[in-house]
Amino acid sequence: MDKPVILITNDDGVNAKGIRELTKSLKGLGKLIVFAPDGPRSGMSGAITSTTPLTFELLEQDGDMTVYSCSGTPVDCVKLAIHLGIKPDLLASGINHGGNMSVCVHYSGTMGAAIEGCIMDIPSVGLSLTCDGEKNADFSESCRLGRAVIDYVLKEGLPQGTYLNLNVPNIPQVKGIKVCRQADARFTDEYDLKEDAEGKPVYWLTGSLHERRPIRPGSDIVALNEGYASLVPCKIDVTDYAYMEKLEILTK
Repeated sequence: MDKPVILITNDDGVNAKGIRELTKSLKGLGKLIVFAPDGPRSGMSGAITSTTPLTFELLEQDGDMTVYSCSGTPVDCVKLAIHLGIKPDLLASGINHGGNMSVCVHYSGTMGAAIEGCIMDIPSVGLSLTCDGEKNADFSESCRLGRAVIDYVLKEGLPQGTYLNLNVPNIPQVKGIKVCRQADARFTDEYDLKEDAEGKPVYWLTGSLHERRPIRPGSDIVALNEGYASLVPCKIDVTDYAYMEKLEILTK
């Protein structure tokens, strides 16, 4: 039988440690095709490039592994790879250098790529390590758990319109995986005021993520704080079906 094709991308760039470690950890599961941005693209969410042309370059080809870099966003990478004839059986995005729990799923370029794969009916998994952007973080636990999740999805598939968001705490030994709901959280103190060389005010994006109180059990943030990896099944369809009935009054 033909080996499954695994398309790998990220938002930290093709040379980031996270994607290199993930690629090494997935050897033996299938044909690995890395198609990732040529540099950092964090916070790109579902951004696409529409005003300039895209380019890509073959960086490496060795047995069942092929590596390309692309001038675009993470979503551009997925779109262009598919356009060029790559037919993945699974898309893996990451491992991100930082957590993508709770509402981060809406901002993350890592998760934007997973969402795009899901839109294209490709079983898709986003993988993140809560390492606050450390370039040389230890990805061994996130690779171990990420491979287990990806192996499961290759065998079992995912429901149409569902993608997975795996976050792994940055600790030496993770207790295991917990299937969770997305935490109800928001960012606070989002900007840090500084001065540029001319003394003019500039604002650097910063902030911290806080779960709303009372904190309910079963969220991804709670699981991570307890030393577990969180696995959240997410949907492309964001319709509020429960509220549709109330809105029917507007049609009368």
